[in-house]
Amino acid sequence: MAERNSGNNGEFTFEIREFIGALDAANDNGWRRELNLVSWNGGAPKLDIREWSADHTRMSRGITMTEEQGIKVAQLIAQRAREKQKQSVERDSFAR
Repeated sequence: MAERNSGNNGEFTFEIREFIGALDAANDNGWRRELNLVSWNGGAPKLDIREWSADHTRMSRGITMTEEQGIKVAQLIAQRAREKQKQSVERDSFAR
């Protein structure tokens, strides 16, 4: 799906190459935050997190990163989850 849009800096194009998943349910206006692989202005596709209208013709501001950066973010989130789980287990052991 290639689209053209005009923003504050002029026109740009985007193509959602792959829908990876929704991060939340659609709000009352039909918008939802998604993780997609998006090509901006014909460039290499990048991971992209932002809210999209139901028909994907309008978008909010978002975050775009390379796949390598996305992998690093996933690793950091996994590390944090492990640390939080360890803290929870330690609190439970202490409470008994």
